[in-house]
Amino acid sequence: MTVIPTRKPAERKRGSGVQFIYGVLRDEILNLTLAPGSPIDEVQLSERLAMSRTPIREALVRLAGEGLVTTLPNRSTVVANIDFLNLHTFFDAITLMYRVTTRLAAEHRTEADLEAIRARQAEFAQAVAAQDALEMIGTNREFHAAIAVAGRNPYYESLFLRLLDEGRRLLRLYYSSFDDQLPQRYVTEHEEIIAAIEARDIEACDALAKAHADQITAQIRKMIAVDRRREIAL
Repeated sequence: MTVIPTRKPAERKRGSGVQFIYGVLRDEILNLTLAPGSPIDEVQLSERLAMSRTPIREALVRLAGEGLVTTLPNRSTVVANIDFLNLHTFFDAITLMYRVTTRLAAEHRTEADLEAIRARQAEFAQAVAAQDALEMIGTNREFHAAIAVAGRNPYYESLFLRLLDEGRRLLRLYYSSFDDQLPQRYVTEHEEIIAAIEARDIEACDALAKAHADQITAQIRKMIAVDRRREIAL
């Protein structure tokens, strides 16, 4: 399958080859243009992007570290599969991290933390208004990352970021279930979380974070389970 690049090679800056290739592949993987399990042909990629294979391999190593690609025993590379069989364990873990990091943020946040969280929220709201799914994914991650930083526990922060990164393609499915027109109420949910953190209301933070995780989980499950069979006359 021929994939259209999301950026033009001519636009890259000198010395930014690895970052450029990483950005192109990351966007295509997150946007599901490159389907889970599909092979990544280094020769074809080199020709398509007019790059040597060395920066391509470096970019693939970076993507592998983020769990977006997998290197097989024969040294070929494929887009990492989504483990649908164990989604329940992922949902359990990420729901817990939503709750824990938001609770801790309410307890330990500073005015500087609130400023950073609000800035990330403004970026998320702008992405939602623009109906830009990849920007929604990125800005949503940074919003919750800022909350985790405010919680002052680097172990929880690290685990939460790992889960957010692993769940980016699921979040892409989540946004696509709304045709990338995310309802304003989900922007409002973030605002409510910020208000609870500012008020240092730990119990409200817990309830809001759980509800936030629950509705995302429910929407993804609903989309995965939808019956797309067609009636075919024989």
